[in-house]
Amino acid sequence: TVRKSSLEIKHFLCSICLDVFTDPVSTSCGHNFCKNCITEHWNTNDQHLCPMCKKVFNTKPELHVNTFISEMVSQFRQSAQQKASIPCDVCTGTKLKALKSCLVMCMKHDKPLELFCKTDQTCVCMLCSVLDHKVHDVVPLKEEYEGKKVELGKTEAEIQQMIQKRRLKIQEIKHSVDLSEEDADREIAEGVQVFTSLKESVERGLNELINTIKEKQKTTEKQAEAFIKELEQEISELMKRSTEVEQVLRSEDHLHLLQSVQSLNIQQPPPTKDWTEVSVRPSSYEGTVVKAVVQMEETLSKQMKKLLEAELKRVQQYAMDVTLDPDTAHPNLILSDDGKQVNLGDVRRNLPDNPERFSYRVCVLGKKSSSSGRLYFEVQVKGKTEWTLGVATESIKRKGSIALNSQRGFWTIALRDGNEYKAGADPPVLLSLKSQLQKVGVFVDYEEGLVSFYDVDAAALIYSFTGCSFTEKLFPYFHTGNNDGGKNSAPLIISPVRVN
Repeated sequence: TVRKSSLEIKHFLCSICLDVFTDPVSTSCGHNFCKNCITEHWNTNDQHLCPMCKKVFNTKPELHVNTFISEMVSQFRQSAQQKASIPCDVCTGTKLKALKSCLVMCMKHDKPLELFCKTDQTCVCMLCSVLDHKVHDVVPLKEEYEGKKVELGKTEAEIQQMIQKRRLKIQEIKHSVDLSEEDADREIAEGVQVFTSLKESVERGLNELINTIKEKQKTTEKQAEAFIKELEQEISELMKRSTEVEQVLRSEDHLHLLQSVQSLNIQQPPPTKDWTEVSVRPSSYEGTVVKAVVQMEETLSKQMKKLLEAELKRVQQYAMDVTLDPDTAHPNLILSDDGKQVNLGDVRRNLPDNPERFSYRVCVLGKKSSSSGRLYFEVQVKGKTEWTLGVATESIKRKGSIALNSQRGFWTIALRDGNEYKAGADPPVLLSLKSQLQKVGVFVDYEEGLVSFYDVDAAALIYSFTGCSFTEKLFPYFHTGNNDGGKNSAPLIISPVRVN
């Protein structure tokens, strides 16, 4: 083995195989490697990365033969062969002259690197172990090699597992995109169908309105034409009589005039109609447009009802089996054994005041939470005069007075005084409902930042919180309200979801 100083040798070593260059090539970033080394490196990796500077190439770079280094390596090999006067210490059997610069010899003691110092994490020779590393943890090179190989095997397995997980995640994301695209196409198709139907309905209503007005106008015109025809006929008769009178008036014969008046009876006008009270009133169009718009509104309401029924069916497919969490329940609340009902008791039970438990408001949370995706549940509120329902974050305040609004981590609607419905926005929003709520549906789309409430029986949307930014787990939230002198003693009941 030919020994060279580390400064001299390093200029002729490939950083991948740590051996003297063979067919040296250069990358565009200015680093040199054996042609086979860099080619195999890129073939076994997902991206074209320079092992030295970590520069990433978008496409496989074109490699250029480094003529200068090739000539220098050639001269170095020739020099090494000429100067190699000692046999290789590593070879077994026939001792050969060294053909490469020595990478397995101790630069200090000219001995083979047969040991590994665990303390300094470096390869050492036998003399190093007794001189420079005598108090260190030194093991045979083979032992460390086998240990490191096992560790590298585990690392490789972990890397492969990580790669597989990420490939599966890519498939999952692509699948989600496909599902989203299908949903988008379905929504567009439904939207086109609905709006086309509405457009046709509007056009049909407009045509009917125009035809109604035109028919009324035609009736007026026909009536006027009949009157005009009758008047023109009377005018014709009168003009005829006028002509006769004029002819008699021209006569200067006294006898002829008197006889003509008597024989023709021209002093009396022909029989005519009394037109004093006769008139043509313009058709009344008052209320015609309003009536048409009302009919259109009825059509639109029917269409909206169909859409809301379809929407409710869609959200009901995300039904979650909700049960009440007794560890969060206020001490005055009574929970059913199956965790589906809650009402307010008269006696405050002696329960542990754990951090999760509400101590002021008579509230309780559901056991299951959501931190992604969609969820839906339904609650019967029949017979109650006061309640609050919705979802809340895990970090909500549970001790003392609580402000139930979205700024405090609550997204709820509530009934107060038996007939006043409110949404827990900031400030609260009064809700105008056509009828008393019997069963309320609660829907959450975590990623969309949406919380919606439905009147299940009427299949109607009550209120929606939109543009919410959820960062925590969301739990179903229930507040029974006070007993109101026994008027509000009915329980809140988590109902099984049945698609309408």
